[in-house]
Amino acid sequence: MRVNPSFSALDDVCVNTLRFLSVDAVQQANSGHPGLPLGAAPMAYVLWTQFLKHHPSNPHWIDRDRFVLSAGHGSALLYSLLHMTGYDLPLEQLQQFRQWGSITPGHPERGLTPGVEVTTGPLGQGFANGVGMAIAEAHLAAQYNRDGLQVINHFTYGIVSDGDLMEGIASEAASLAGHLQLGKLIYLYDDNNVTLSAGTEMTFSEDRARRFDAYGWQTQTIKDGNDLAAIAEALEIARAEIGRPSLILVRTHLGYGSPNKQDTFEAHGSPLGVEEVRLTKRNLGWPEEPPFTIPDTAREHFLAVNKLGETAEAAWKDIFSAYEKQFPVLALEFQQRMDGGGAALPAGWDTDIPQFPADEKGLATRVAAGKVMNAIAAHFPALFGGSADLDPSTMTALKGHGDFQPPGLSDLDMAIERQGSDSGGWSYTGRNLHFGVREHAMGAIMNGLAAHGGVLPFGATFLVFSDYMRPSIRLAALMGLHVVYAFTHDSIALGEDGSTHQSVEQLASLRAIPRLIVIRPADANETAVAWRVAMQSFHQPVALALTRQHVPTLDRAHFSSADGLQHGAYILADPSGGKPDLILIASGSEVWLIVAAQKALEAQNIQVRLVSMPSWELFENQSQEYRDTVLPPTVKARLAVEAGIAQGWHRYVGNAGSVLSVDDFGASAPGDVLLREYGFTVENVCKRALALLRS
Repeated sequence: MRVNPSFSALDDVCVNTLRFLSVDAVQQANSGHPGLPLGAAPMAYVLWTQFLKHHPSNPHWIDRDRFVLSAGHGSALLYSLLHMTGYDLPLEQLQQFRQWGSITPGHPERGLTPGVEVTTGPLGQGFANGVGMAIAEAHLAAQYNRDGLQVINHFTYGIVSDGDLMEGIASEAASLAGHLQLGKLIYLYDDNNVTLSAGTEMTFSEDRARRFDAYGWQTQTIKDGNDLAAIAEALEIARAEIGRPSLILVRTHLGYGSPNKQDTFEAHGSPLGVEEVRLTKRNLGWPEEPPFTIPDTAREHFLAVNKLGETAEAAWKDIFSAYEKQFPVLALEFQQRMDGGGAALPAGWDTDIPQFPADEKGLATRVAAGKVMNAIAAHFPALFGGSADLDPSTMTALKGHGDFQPPGLSDLDMAIERQGSDSGGWSYTGRNLHFGVREHAMGAIMNGLAAHGGVLPFGATFLVFSDYMRPSIRLAALMGLHVVYAFTHDSIALGEDGSTHQSVEQLASLRAIPRLIVIRPADANETAVAWRVAMQSFHQPVALALTRQHVPTLDRAHFSSADGLQHGAYILADPSGGKPDLILIASGSEVWLIVAAQKALEAQNIQVRLVSMPSWELFENQSQEYRDTVLPPTVKARLAVEAGIAQGWHRYVGNAGSVLSVDDFGASAPGDVLLREYGFTVENVCKRALALLRS
């Protein structure tokens, strides 16, 4: 998109326009981060006006370049760029920065502000999001591009900070990006030597360039962050490097131009102050009044970007029109994937989802989930993802669909890489993404994949390690992204690995995240329905909690259909003798336990209703009438059974009810021994139930 290789006094005016729109927004809000916009405005200006392929009038154009402000505290700079280049972000919104009801929040939020690709601010997250976007671009390009007809051909750019690079998640993501040779990923590093509380010499003295060299990145260093020509040259070189992601280390000055606060941490996260703003404007030759000054020449220059974007999109439409004529089936599939962000479901996507016969021995729900995933993958090409080096344990490999790897990876390396994965080939077309032992990055990369569009990402690990992913899961829920987490080994029943690997509090922790759907299916057929729900939850992330151990597959001729899972909780069985005296509620692997307990209690003439409750969130979405039908207020004796902490269950059992739970860490022993020792036996369920009836 570059059109002007030389720079002039007008460019300096444009850079200062960005600087002082940002500074004025922060000052008017009396809150925010002026330091980054003052220092990083030159690199942002060069990128956004000379290189970034985007169309402000159509922020959702499929083949746009993606831009991530990983250093989300510098949001005022991003809003200034969006306003100046013609996105639907009026100046009044900059003047309402960080205020109630504005679309210019303190950190960028996807879905709120036009042109914001991902929600950033928690440092390191945006860095890893960009890696996910670059993976999506490479995968879709490999699957759909044909000679002379490139329907996907764009870059992922970002501005990252010292804080981003300090976070461990960025190290994980950078390592994977280097291994995957993501040559269309380019980050500008705002290398200003200052953090929130001190200079980087206090905590961050490593050689960052050599570190990224070791990851397999191309690195370049720019000594003067105000040198627009040097920034442009570095970006040209980075774009030409097709085999390595690029990090451009740009030496900037935090709070550039501020006479008293430049290069100090005071400029990071607090307004400069009225007097210091005045002095900074004077120092850089900018009008001191009025605030939010935009010279006409700068306005006209920035708005030319919109025309360039219009031309670029029109050229792409011509390419796609020719593509449709030559490859109509592929074009339709591609369009469906991109229109739905990977979530559009083609006809017949669920044709082969298995129905599992009744079986007292049954199978682990992780195994059932693997069978369901593979059935879906055969009809839904957007399903794409992997595990944190755990495919043989999580059962999440998509068989015959290849591994996402650099096309040039050696046969020997690929043979090592593929252990545990039944793969159909080696290239960017592969749909099995090997994250390695990198749960932190996996969660954020999944968010980047979903935000890019065209894929429905899944990621798998043990439930206990969802803790590593929690910040990314939270952001997925905040952004309303369609991602699926397959968390296996979901309780103390995993056995001998011991308490370090046994989830106890993780279900409650995940249930605490707003907008996240958590599903813990009871058997293979509930697992199949859980995947149906996950596939159709287009604007919410879904977490599946799955067993390592076998659980019986219930005979649905005697119990209600597993389709009841869609309601979150349902009546699995009612007593043969009429109105229930007691309700037994369970999720997941403990459902078989209440089924057995019902038989024992009915032998004592106690009428028991069984409720399978795989998802609190889905249940809460039902009408009060439905919820009262499942859990009648008149039946006070209720016992919930779940191999996790009791927190939260009391809303369903009430003051007269009780919870059989695990409220301490597990231990190392065979799973059946642990369940017995922690009270998950038919005898103990009956004992607890009888105690409720006597109270």
